[in-house]
This record gives sequence, C-alpha cells and structure tokens, in this order.
Amino acid sequence: MKNIYRRLTATIVAILSTVALAACGSNEARNLLSSIESGHIVIGTKFDQPGLGVRTPEKTFQGVDTDVSRYVVNYIANKHGWEVPEMTWRETPSAQRETLINNGEVDMIAATYSISASRLRAVDFGGPYLLTHQALLVRSDDKIQGLEDMNADTKLCSVTGSTPATKVKSALPEVQLQEFDTYSACVEALARGKVDALTTDATILAGFAEQYPGKMKVVELKKPDGSFWTNENYGIGLAKGQDKAVAEINEALNEMHDSGEYQRIIENNLGDAIEPGDKPSIGDLSFTKK
Repeated sequence: MKNIYRRLTATIVAILSTVALAACGSNEARNLLSSIESGHIVIGTKFDQPGLGVRTPEKTFQGVDTDVSRYVVNYIANKHGWEVPEMTWRETPSAQRETLINNGEVDMIAATYSISASRLRAVDFGGPYLLTHQALLVRSDDKIQGLEDMNADTKLCSVTGSTPATKVKSALPEVQLQEFDTYSACVEALARGKVDALTTDATILAGFAEQYPGKMKVVELKKPDGSFWTNENYGIGLAKGQDKAVAEINEALNEMHDSGEYQRIIENNLGDAIEPGDKPSIGDLSFTKK
C-alpha cells in the first residue's frame, strides 16, 4: 500500500511540475481587455524616474505614467461594467520593453515610452498622451548650452536602448557616449563628475533636477531655426492585434485630457518643472512616417 501511495504521489508531483513549467515557459502575448475583465493586469513602468515612474520605499508607485495607466485601466473597466482590476507593476528597462510585451510578461507599458516607426513594427501604441523634447542635464556650473558645445572630450550618458541614445549616436558620433541601464545611474555619475551630461527627454530630466536643487540644470536642445531638436511622443505600448484595446485606450486618453485630469496629473507629479502643453493628436501616429 505504501508503494502505491508513493507512486501516486510521485505521479501527481510530476504532472503538477509539468503544468508549472509549461505555464512559466509560455511566451504568448497578453490580451489587455481580457486581463482587465479577468480582474488582474500587469503594467510596465519605470521604478526610478522622479515625477514619472517611481517605486517608493513603501512600495507604492507614483508618477505621471502610473497615474495615466490607472486612469486608462479604470476608464475601460468602468465603461464595460467590470470591477477595477488588481494592478501589478513591473519594472521595464528601456531596452526590454518590446520583449516584455511580446513575451506576455506585461499587458501594457507606460514608461516614458516614445512612439517610433521602429517600435511600431514590434508593438502597437495607444496615444500619444504627452509631447516632450530631448534635452541635456548638466551641472549648474557647466558651460554646455547645447549640442554645439559638445565634442570628442565630452562624456555623455544615456540609457541603453533609449531613443535619445540612438539619436545622439547619429548626430554626434565623436562624443563619448556612455550607456547605462538606468537614468538614475547616469544622474549619479553626473553628480560625481564621472560624465559631463545626461541626455533624454526634458520631462525625465526635470524630475531629476528637482532632486538636486541648485546643482543641476536642464538645457533645451534646439535647431538653428529655434525649433526643438526632437519631438518625443509618449504612448502606451501593447501587443499587436488588439485594435479594440487601442481604440479604448485612445478614448480614455481623450477623456483624460478633455476633463482636465491630465493637467492635474502633471501638476501633482511635476509641479512647475514642466508645462502640460497642448493636447496631442491622440490616435494619429502619422508623425512616425516623417
């Protein structure tokens, strides 16, 4: 009898292990609307970007991107009469965002996620919900005022896989570009004098500058004609093949802007560091073809 019990137990354990391994090995992309309806959704964001996406010591999640995500998920759930789902937050480094979406590790990502033609080939986007521009963060006593002040001696930091890093490589091949995993690591290197500048979106840099009052400043990057060097349109990324979900995200983002909630989100998280700006053309991604 004991032998039969042992064999039965071993068989059950083997079956359960196989099921668990199959679940862990699944790399199918998630369906956003199905996840919201099921009562649990996994949202990708940044954990280390002040004012935009931060995990606090109390393990809460704050910032523009997290508040936009909550608004969108709540809007969709309420529209369908579903319970607001439990939200699990997943850290999403810039270089891993498309992989995490397509491997089914997250349902959607709002993580200073600039919409671009190359990214649209891998994932879909709702939005844009925010327009910002590439800039520099330098120490307050530094003489760098723009791209023209950087040369082969300049140590410039950005994040691996980010749009700004790609654009700087193309425009300034002579600059010593140092790519780190996170912007917070770049800021620490800047504070210690290990690099001369950090480049990314002005919204991200404004949040970091607030942490070093009087010690760091944001330098806008502009073309000779006075226009901004780049336009960065933040969107919400999700797996391809979900046209209905994209439409409902855009519907939620339109309501967020029209109701004034977007302006409150910006003011609550970034204060006076940045202007909310005009409402983007939500759902119009034609700028990726220019």
